[in-house]
Amino acid sequence: MSPADFTMGPAILFCPADRSDRYAKALERADAVVIDLEDAVAPDNREAARRMLVENPVDPARTIVRVNPAGSKDFAADLAALRETDYRTLMLAKTETPGDLAAVAGYAVVALCETALGVLNAPQIAAAQDVVALMWGAEDLVASLGGSSSRNGSGGYRDVALHARSQVLLAAGAFGKVAIDSVYLDIADHEGLLAEAIDAQASGFGAKASIHPGQMAVIRQAFAPTPEQVERARQMLAAAETAGGVFTFEGQMVDEPLLRHARATLARAART
Repeated sequence: MSPADFTMGPAILFCPADRSDRYAKALERADAVVIDLEDAVAPDNREAARRMLVENPVDPARTIVRVNPAGSKDFAADLAALRETDYRTLMLAKTETPGDLAAVAGYAVVALCETALGVLNAPQIAAAQDVVALMWGAEDLVASLGGSSSRNGSGGYRDVALHARSQVLLAAGAFGKVAIDSVYLDIADHEGLLAEAIDAQASGFGAKASIHPGQMAVIRQAFAPTPEQVERARQMLAAAETAGGVFTFEGQMVDEPLLRHARATLARAART
């Protein structure tokens, strides 16, 4: 799989690997599912989770398997189980250096940058050939700094989390890889999720991860352009065919960057 082939999203749902009864249900609700062998599974249940992963296959084209960090005690066992499946896309938890990727060569890798070192090394990680996407993780990042919360009292991200989010997005974009936005933990707050997902799409993220099936429709809504946005994009591109160069459209100066925005809007409409 090349980076251009990574089309999973925009609504990506985590599913605990030790809940095989949820695999198919998660895929019914989501655009793609992350079967999670790491944080979603208690350490003493990971061996059972690996057996469930092998014995309960679902669509590999829409499935990512999150494995434990390179060098951890569970990592080798995760890869051994993965080799018994048809899954070819994995998410490497706590990716920190390009060297971490050597052990997963041959897989399409979603590099999860969720520590201070991983965020600082995001450009070098994004440049790696097997990396098809980058995701950032807010809570693990703040924990790696000795902090206590990624968000402030109003619910927005703290500056350090926003910096990490931007760093990972820029690194992914610089090397033509997809960027995946972090999860929104307040399951009941659909309004906050919608605002954050709209910002993610407008900023350039290709997908948003989530922890609850009830968040799927909200994320899809955020990533799908409205009919008004689609029509405006069509009209702008039509006007560009006769205008030539810089021109004015509905009182706005339009040049090539804005035309690229319009083309991206139509591309998102086609996908959704």
